[in-house]
Amino acid sequence: MLRLILNVVWLVLSGFWLFLGYMLAGIVACVLVVTIPFGIASFRIGLYALWPFGRDVVRLPTAGAASTIGNVLWIVLFGWWLVIGHIATALALAVTIIGLPLAWANLKLIPVSLLPLGSRIVDSDTSMPGQPVLR
Repeated sequence: MLRLILNVVWLVLSGFWLFLGYMLAGIVACVLVVTIPFGIASFRIGLYALWPFGRDVVRLPTAGAASTIGNVLWIVLFGWWLVIGHIATALALAVTIIGLPLAWANLKLIPVSLLPLGSRIVDSDTSMPGQPVLR
């Protein structure tokens, strides 16, 4: 029940706007054929940003060299800007006591917004034992 309340508050205060931003970035990235993997990653992050409580990011051990190269390109082109944006938003949310869990959720988005390729988003209840979870 707490997850539902936190997700609804998150959705109203910041999740919807993050979702729209990531969806817009995904659409722009999908216009060019070369950047379609970035667009798909942006869609995945956007859906995670819409409803983050009760979900975790799991690194895929089978991700290969292509995802590593893609992550390096992502960091150089988009990753640092996204991290700065999430930190700034988290600081703004942390001003109030009610905003503290929302700030934490924003900080929780940093690993996947920095290295989106080679990871997947799963429910916290169904995350597999032995897989590295990025929290």
